[in-house]
Amino acid sequence: MTEIRPELSIVLPARNEAAALERLLPTLKAQQPAAQIIVVNDGSTDDTSEVCARHGVQEVRHSYNIGNGGAVKSGARAARGEVIVFMDADGQHDPADIPRLLTRLNEGYQMVVGARDAGSQASVGRSLANRLYNRVANYMTGQKIADLTSGFRAVRAARFREFLFLLPNGFSYPTSITMAFFRAGYSVAYEPIVAARRTGRSHIRPLRDGARFLLIIFRVATLYAPLKIFAPVSGVSFVAGLVNYLYSYATVGRFTNGSAVLFTTAVVVFLMGLISEQITTLLYATTAGERRRTDIT
Repeated sequence: MTEIRPELSIVLPARNEAAALERLLPTLKAQQPAAQIIVVNDGSTDDTSEVCARHGVQEVRHSYNIGNGGAVKSGARAARGEVIVFMDADGQHDPADIPRLLTRLNEGYQMVVGARDAGSQASVGRSLANRLYNRVANYMTGQKIADLTSGFRAVRAARFREFLFLLPNGFSYPTSITMAFFRAGYSVAYEPIVAARRTGRSHIRPLRDGARFLLIIFRVATLYAPLKIFAPVSGVSFVAGLVNYLYSYATVGRFTNGSAVLFTTAVVVFLMGLISEQITTLLYATTAGERRRTDIT
């Protein structure tokens, strides 16, 4: 008997979210009865497995915690649908919003992101950080990005899998996949949503994960247009070196070591940006080549 390929797969990365899943899964099954529902159990120590079995959903189990991005990648590999909806397992995302995301996707987009409003942010600090990420991404892409870090999104499965190798195992996978889609020229839309307060405690720790989230900015740069970050830094260093040189020449009549260091830094930073730009271009060119070969076969 030929297996029926479901059109929609719903992937929920979960780590110790049994309480939220107990309430979420019945609603999800009732609203999307034809969908393949996958819970990726990312090394949970609670009864997540029992909850999945009780509600008759597919479980992909990690023997130890890999990370949110790692769980997303496992779910994408297990998904059989042509469209994948990713949503958090902690109760923040409303299954009733899925049809709106799918409607926008059917308008011709390759990915639709559920964009949270200001009142849906977990804290003031998180809200400010997300605004900063959005502004940097807007500058890098020249596009209006309403929510760079939202984990609630609907994507074309084939397009999403092209970039699995780029995605980190941690919490910054939404940033990486968004920038990869823009760089590859795939259309991305944003659909406003209201995210509820999560059930239970967040797995994100400000002190432990603060540095990791700062790295998101650098991932944005390296995944899209490195020169847009490196060139301004190089320019600032060059101008500082020039000012230092003019001042030192006017006061002591010579070229100082400080000016030499600043000029050298400007050149090195610019060359690093240029090399990064070429690497990024080659990376996406290789991805495009693999996609064309796949389409032909």
